[in-house]
Amino acid sequence: MPTSERDEADISTERSNAMKRSVSERVTDIDFDLRQLEIFKKVVELESFSKAADAVHLAQASVSERIATLESQVGARLLDRLGRQVTPTKAGEVLYKHAVLLLEMKENACLEMQEFLGVRKGAVRIGGSTIPGEYILPGVIGRFHAQHPLVTVDLTIGDTGDIESQVLAGELELGVVGSKLTNRNLFLRELWNDQLVLAIPSGHRWSKRREISANELFEEPFIMREEGSGTLRVIEHFLQRSQPKGADPLKVVAHLGSSTAVKQGILSGFGVSILSSRALITELKMGVLKALKVKGLPMSRTFYLIRDKRRIASPICQALSQFLLSTASDASEGP
Repeated sequence: MPTSERDEADISTERSNAMKRSVSERVTDIDFDLRQLEIFKKVVELESFSKAADAVHLAQASVSERIATLESQVGARLLDRLGRQVTPTKAGEVLYKHAVLLLEMKENACLEMQEFLGVRKGAVRIGGSTIPGEYILPGVIGRFHAQHPLVTVDLTIGDTGDIESQVLAGELELGVVGSKLTNRNLFLRELWNDQLVLAIPSGHRWSKRREISANELFEEPFIMREEGSGTLRVIEHFLQRSQPKGADPLKVVAHLGSSTAVKQGILSGFGVSILSSRALITELKMGVLKALKVKGLPMSRTFYLIRDKRRIASPICQALSQFLLSTASDASEGP
């Protein structure tokens, strides 16, 4: 090989070795602590240095300085500043994924130590679809709190689809929903039984009857729950199982986002609807609504406890889960 070619080969090899040494040095020097990860995680989630500063109780300048130190230690830019909005870079996305897991492990370690020392305190996040969230869980949470006064339970109420999504995203540790879900990442246990009934105004022409036929139901203006509702899924399931055309013949006049809204629609004479008997307790006692059955349509369902199998359940989460399962029989009967 000519001298010039050997020189070029030597230079290329030297450059390659230098790059490897540089990368090796950067990798060896990567280090960070959990407080830095907590701050970084908040900036990513809130997409703002100022909001993250408020969340972690630091000055904005201190947050910026700690992020700069973290980026220096990692050897890569972790966040892109796009005006007022902050988004993670590819390297930031990788670190964020691990930050979530590491901080979750730290929280669980602290909780397990408290459990070992006989002190159970902290917070747990649970979500409930409309019926269990509004009519069952508040009372159950109250009894749980009586046994664990140092534990705070944060309850989020949404439709079944929202609660499922938040549990899978790690925003909620537990969920209670009104229809059976099939996502393979969800742990699913039966909780309480629920009866669905046809709700009509007390002055309706059917008010003296105890049941009607499906064909009669199909002739009446019907108020439906919104997409994602567990009640809607159950209604469609029962009708598809018992009627040739399923729910298609229903004369749907509106889709409303909550049982409360549906009840107001019924009271106003806008239409009739199928609701949980639990949601009608007050109205039935006052005599402003009446509950009927639909012939050939036995409408009962189960509420389910869900949890993401991929995540480690904290001791408090486990305690609340066990409490819910142990009290399931107490709430199994409707009004």
